[in-house]
Amino acid sequence: MADTHGRTKPVREDKAAAVTEIVDRFRAASATVITEYRGLSVSQITDLRRALGEDAHYRVAKNTLVKIAANEAGVEGLDALFVGPTAVTFVNGDVVDAAKGLRNFAKDNPALVIKGGVFEGKALTADDVNKLADLESREVLLAKLAGAMKGSMSKAASLFQAPLSKTARLAQALADKQSDEAA
Repeated sequence: MADTHGRTKPVREDKAAAVTEIVDRFRAASATVITEYRGLSVSQITDLRRALGEDAHYRVAKNTLVKIAANEAGVEGLDALFVGPTAVTFVNGDVVDAAKGLRNFAKDNPALVIKGGVFEGKALTADDVNKLADLESREVLLAKLAGAMKGSMSKAASLFQAPLSKTARLAQALADKQSDEAA
């Protein structure tokens, strides 16, 4: 780090460790959501962490440290969001579930403000995060896909089976006709 005169000043070890941890979280996360938590109590933040579940990590951090870590991790498009008391949600699981958790908590606790984030390397606005929250979860979408595929497979099986049953009925009718003619 350089001071205002361009000289390099030593970085405190605790800050360096915090930056390293945040860099690792940025790199491991499938998405990141930036929030402002001004006015939330410690117990409310604890409740938010519980609401997010195990696949998301909510971390309160200093803006300068998060900005440095984001740059080191190669995450772009977040610098403008690092204003005021900032917390970062690192999502390691389903992004939709985390977005829903944040949005629902923000509805009950207006002090939590969703600022934006990053998903698959693209910057998200607060509206984008809310749109993600409106989607169905990965499990629901997979269940619907499986149901549609099962329905399509049973239709296909019926279609493949139809000519065989028609052929069998035709052969039986021909055999009945031949036996009637013989009698």
